[in-house]
Amino acid sequence: MTGPIISDDPLYLLLRNDDVTGFNQARSQGQACDLAGCDLRGLDLRNLNISGMNLKDAYFRGADLRGIDFRDCNLDGASLADAKISGCYFPDGLSPDEIQLSVTMGTRLRHIYNKS
Repeated sequence: MTGPIISDDPLYLLLRNDDVTGFNQARSQGQACDLAGCDLRGLDLRNLNISGMNLKDAYFRGADLRGIDFRDCNLDGASLADAKISGCYFPDGLSPDEIQLSVTMGTRLRHIYNKS
């Protein structure tokens, strides 16, 4: 695994510019986006529609993730260090202890993603 990347993907750039609404609209129109390995630290991502996305090795340090539904996402290797996660849904395969360790200690999530 390498460090977090700054992608040139147009949808990723919307998130970096605090345009969650624009990101959600683009996704609802069928635009694809791969956030694997991306640097999402410190961003306010509340209300983000992230269903079915690849977030492998994504870096969420200090991000506001409150209320996001991650149940259908690949979170293997993602870091939630110091992120705000109240109200989030996580995949069944992730234990509360695993999530808490990631938030408090910065450990990477170990998540075996099984796309249904």
